[in-house]
Amino acid sequence: MLLSLAIQTPEVPVPVPIALLAGGLEEKLAKAAAIGYDGVELITIDPAGVNRPALRSLLAEHRLQVSAIASGGMAFAAKLTLLHADPAAAALARRRLDEMVDLSSDLGAAVVTVGSFRGRVIGDPEHSMQELAAVLRHAGQRAAARGVRLALEPLNRYEADLLNTAAETLAFLVQVDHPAVGLLLDSYHLNIEESSWTAPYRQVMAAGKLFYVHLGDNNRLAPGEGLIDFPAILRTLREGGYDGWLSAELLPLPDLDTAARRTAQAMRKWMSEIQ
Repeated sequence: MLLSLAIQTPEVPVPVPIALLAGGLEEKLAKAAAIGYDGVELITIDPAGVNRPALRSLLAEHRLQVSAIASGGMAFAAKLTLLHADPAAAALARRRLDEMVDLSSDLGAAVVTVGSFRGRVIGDPEHSMQELAAVLRHAGQRAAARGVRLALEPLNRYEADLLNTAAETLAFLVQVDHPAVGLLLDSYHLNIEESSWTAPYRQVMAAGKLFYVHLGDNNRLAPGEGLIDFPAILRTLREGGYDGWLSAELLPLPDLDTAARRTAQAMRKWMSEIQ
């Protein structure tokens, strides 16, 4: 398994609450490498405008990979969601999803994440689910053609009014009906909605649909600063054959850099113990 953390790209105009590391992009990449991360998850709101050659050069310099292109900034900073009451905003969000797929492919990233970016129910819940399935199926086709996958994230009930649990989201994938669309499991959200630290990971791995993992303790601080049994989760992932990314997406407390450093220290310790 590889360790990553979420950082925002320079064009995002406001601090995203779950992004880590202070400074400009080059400084963030240098810090990530120095702390011991294998990669970075990029939060962007203008994927088409990312300077790919410059970014590839910086990534190579610091021996980092891009683990994912994250869509959380779209909802938080750009106010764009795939389900949106304004048809023009929804259409723009869907174009941005295509652009994130292209950026992910160009940078060799594993996935594009879809969490709050999906939006909320508009009117009839069943119709909203059908519309979201159609959008993700279309994006899945583009993703598959570019060698990318989409990772749909169950979110807790306070942040989303659809797809709160792993089981609900797995069932929804039947409706999406595309092999390039799977799940992202976030320990923080699972802590609120599930009854086991480990069962959701087993369930999703058994379905062959665990594409990405987010890290955050029950209080959304760095792993080890709350109640979640991360060693048990790591053992479950190892037993299930998951060898993908573990990416820190959590509150930058007590500050941006300390949260990143504490996450790496705790995760590296536990990862070494279960090998």
